Amino acid sequence: MAEKRVVTVFGATGRQGGSLARAILGKGEGDFAVRAVTRHPELEPAIELRRIGAEVVRADMDDEESLRPVFEGAYGAYLVTDFWEGMNAEHEKAQAEALARAAGHAGVQHAVWSTLEDTRDCIPRDDTRMPTLQGSYKVPHFDAKAEADVYFAEAGVPTTYLRTTFYWENLFDTFAPQRADDGVLVLNFPMGESRLSGISFVDIGRTALAVLERGTDLIGATVSIAGEHLKVGAMAAELTEQVGVPIAYRPLTPEAYRAQGFPGADEVGNMFQFYRDCEEHFTAARDLTAVRALNPGLQDFRTWLSSHHTKIPRS
Repeated sequence: MAEKRVVTVFGATGRQGGSLARAILGKGEGDFAVRAVTRHPELEPAIELRRIGAEVVRADMDDEESLRPVFEGAYGAYLVTDFWEGMNAEHEKAQAEALARAAGHAGVQHAVWSTLEDTRDCIPRDDTRMPTLQGSYKVPHFDAKAEADVYFAEAGVPTTYLRTTFYWENLFDTFAPQRADDGVLVLNFPMGESRLSGISFVDIGRTALAVLERGTDLIGATVSIAGEHLKVGAMAAELTEQVGVPIAYRPLTPEAYRAQGFPGADEVGNMFQFYRDCEEHFTAARDLTAVRALNPGLQDFRTWLSSHHTKIPRS
């Protein structure tokens, strides 16, 4: 039997990287082995990955010297950064640049970089429809990733640029329905009647695996993915049906959303406004037929919710 090719997976104890790790490990006779990267190999999520067959290694994206060993001998890599940990675009870009240099130094043959659009292509920096944040960004966690794309080319890393989107598992926690003053559970995303592109993080992992399985076909390509483009009102109706309690859609304006004052409210308000105002561009880039050709099991919102409705908070 041929030796399996190692894929170094960052974010392996999180949602995106974890979904790819499990997709690879779930194919017992597949071509790849998982080298799961974490800052905390002693904690339970890493122990669980080791139990199901991953090699677990320690590295820290803020310590570039720690990155080089985790790429040595690896065929491929899944690279993802977490803006929300420090909510600083320049920090996220520095981490991406360190990943690119380390992967290039090790000679990784195929990296999948989890990235996003530059929102300023649709809403320029001087556009007063939304505030400019952190000096030069409209949606920093989008724009910083887009700016970081160039690092992989500069480092000579054969890369597929995987553009993701809002994932529905956010409805379990960060963007769960909120109890309004009148007692009704509501979604208040400032989307108006525009469609929100969403996906399950499980399908991010499955699609990333399909990209790796295609070999060199998608190197240099941008692959933009979603599971469905759906109005938030339709999401609320589906939630009402499957969760079993009324959930209404009462959209705030972007200005009101940004004014809520929680950490990152301005960032999130800008994000939803980008989804709203640039709906046609964003959804057109995510051809569901093309995504399903890579990942035939791609879930739409109804299918995903049918297996996860019990995780939606009701209080």
